[in-house]
Amino acid sequence: MITQEQIQKALTQVIDPELGRNIVELGMVRDIQIQDGHVDLTLVLTVMACPLKNQLKQDTEAAVRSVPGVESVTVKLDAMSPEERQKLQDSLSPALRMNRIGRVVAVMSGKGGVGKSSVTAMLAVALQRMGHRVGVLDADIGGPSIPRLFGIKGPVRGGPLGILPVETRTGIKVMSTNLMLPEEDAALIWRGPVMSGTARQFWKDVCWGKLDYLLVDLPPGTSDVTLTAMQNYPLDGVVMVTMPQGLSSMVVRKTVHMCQELKVPILGIVENMSYFVSPETGTKFEIFGPSHTGLVAECSGAPILARLPIDPQLTSLADSGHIEEYESEAYAELASAFIEAASPVEPAPAAPWLR
Repeated sequence: MITQEQIQKALTQVIDPELGRNIVELGMVRDIQIQDGHVDLTLVLTVMACPLKNQLKQDTEAAVRSVPGVESVTVKLDAMSPEERQKLQDSLSPALRMNRIGRVVAVMSGKGGVGKSSVTAMLAVALQRMGHRVGVLDADIGGPSIPRLFGIKGPVRGGPLGILPVETRTGIKVMSTNLMLPEEDAALIWRGPVMSGTARQFWKDVCWGKLDYLLVDLPPGTSDVTLTAMQNYPLDGVVMVTMPQGLSSMVVRKTVHMCQELKVPILGIVENMSYFVSPETGTKFEIFGPSHTGLVAECSGAPILARLPIDPQLTSLADSGHIEEYESEAYAELASAFIEAASPVEPAPAAPWLR
């Protein structure tokens, strides 16, 4: 027997892209009726003129159909009353109401040690050089490294609307737990729920302002924080980072399957540490052997965006906090391929009732 609890649980996977929260939490689901495998419900919009109403309706229908036993679904659209809109607006953080972000893309990998954070940082640098406004949300709560790569330190400051990210030398906005600690090597001995709560706060309480791209550096694997980010952030897609060897390919494919289960699109694959070029002879060496990244691409149905070299200069600049000084044609090509895969759009204007 299908229950209302099953339907509501399925609907928590539907995220309002403007507000960054699921439609059940936002009070947008009404009048769930279940009879003989048919589900009837009402989706309540902030305004009937909402430009995303068709997408929200389709996502709602798909979520309900995913419940075992559901044969058909009817979603009716209605508008909130002025009192309901005011209540919803009061429940949103000021920062979330003010932020205007064009694309939110996670960078992830099923395996640690593949250079995911350095790829995130250098992709941000390359996008910034192309004239885009970029932010990096360091969601690797327990093992953050983004501040060290950019040579920035806290403490973070609060403003009237929320938490203010720290800017790098070139203006990339960064938020990370390491900007909140007295020492960068201090351990965060937190359980999963606290880490997940921090990840949610980094989205809803940080004043990112107007960005073209917000890159989310996720922790390795399929942890609580990764799941929280993928269910609570309005992700436009994921870039998967791997290495050439078969072991890395196998573990990363686990993360690919996670994205597929959660219906988060994979924009492309980045093979890091693909090869080393001898500065003396120009000879290319495959340090980690022949590439198995094609298996990840085949599994995900996504293109390989770039194969990045091993470069000791990048390591040196990253360790010293000067990653923004690194120059590489490979990362410029990655940024171009990323922009094409992410289908860039101008940040959407505020909804009428939030202006």
